[in-house]
Amino acid sequence: MEKIDKTKNSAWAIIAWTFILSMGYSTVRYHILGEVPWKDLPFFILNKGISLSAFILLTFNFSFGPLKNLGAPIPNSWLKSRRIVGIAGFIQVFVHVIMSFMLFNPAVYTKYFEQNGTMTLITGLSMIGGVLAFIFLWIYNVSFNAAFRKDKDLISFITSRKVLLAAMFLAGAHLIFIGYKGWLNPGGWLGGLPPISLVAFTFFFVGYVINLFGRE
Repeated sequence: MEKIDKTKNSAWAIIAWTFILSMGYSTVRYHILGEVPWKDLPFFILNKGISLSAFILLTFNFSFGPLKNLGAPIPNSWLKSRRIVGIAGFIQVFVHVIMSFMLFNPAVYTKYFEQNGTMTLITGLSMIGGVLAFIFLWIYNVSFNAAFRKDKDLISFITSRKVLLAAMFLAGAHLIFIGYKGWLNPGGWLGGLPPISLVAFTFFFVGYVINLFGRE
């Protein structure tokens, strides 16, 4: 008789704690230690918390398996959580894209625009990296629907090591171009805390290395 795996799924705990800690970090950095007015919490800072949470969840989703391959003691409950964690990460990315689109103007993000109101070159590079990474995430999630699941070649291609590493590279490029100037100025960090983009990039960089060496 086949043994039934009764291991619990830890997805909702991972998602909840990731979001709570991401929002907590954003609130402390920008409101408590910084000078961002509390009126901006429901949208501007929420968007930052959501973006950080999304990057961390996606890193978890793509890295638990490769980390297991490298010999790390990853609990089975975490491995069983990957699909839900990945979906939650994608949803948060989608929400982040919509909120950022609504906020993205020279009045809010002055440093990302020229004086004539057009985006800087670096901002444009960051946006194209983010758009391409988002398109991959969308295709990645859609490909597991019943209509596509029968196409094993498509699934194999989308989940292949090269494609996933390329997608992670694009996401990392989005973070680098959007925030590297702030990373290089520790004296300007609010309360001495690293920018959200740097925290997200740190998670993604570690995840990229794990996938580079641990993904088959």
